[in-house]
Amino acid sequence: MFEIWETSDPARLISDAGTLKVALEKVDTMCRLRHDQALAHIDDTGEGYHFEIRDHEGKALARLTYVPDTTRDYRSVVNEELRGDLRR
Repeated sequence: MFEIWETSDPARLISDAGTLKVALEKVDTMCRLRHDQALAHIDDTGEGYHFEIRDHEGKALARLTYVPDTTRDYRSVVNEELRGDLRR
């Protein structure tokens, strides 16, 4: 079991996931949402958004800071190499 947290102030639990692959996809979805919000000038922060994937004990396994770049279309934060590794 994994937990997805947005650790920007205040920190909040976003969701949980049964696998790391699903957890990464949920982080990617949150980043896409933040990108869309930045395009619409809703809740725009210049400091970016901070996410963590935690294990069942609450230990951070991965951290990501995402700063939307509204000058271009959204690009997934989960690269193809990582997706390939998770399919194994």
